[in-house]
Amino acid sequence: MNAEGADPAVLERLFAEEGGDVRTDPAVGGNILRFVLAHGAKTVVMTDRIIGCPHEEGVDYPDGQPCPQCPFWAHRDRWTGDIVQ
Repeated sequence: MNAEGADPAVLERLFAEEGGDVRTDPAVGGNILRFVLAHGAKTVVMTDRIIGCPHEEGVDYPDGQPCPQCPFWAHRDRWTGDIVQ
């Protein structure tokens, strides 16, 4: 992001091999480091837990619907994990 509240100027999505976990995949970690360095990031923010399913509303499933591949997140707050509905 180039300014507070702005949309991302660049965005890259990274995936682990089938059945893998991006949090522990060395190739994904290397790609993240290269991305950060290539774009001159001054600050990096990350969470200490998984914050929702990886699928995109409106891309992988219809807007306003729960993700059919991730029923755990269907009615949960992505930040707290608490059931909201």
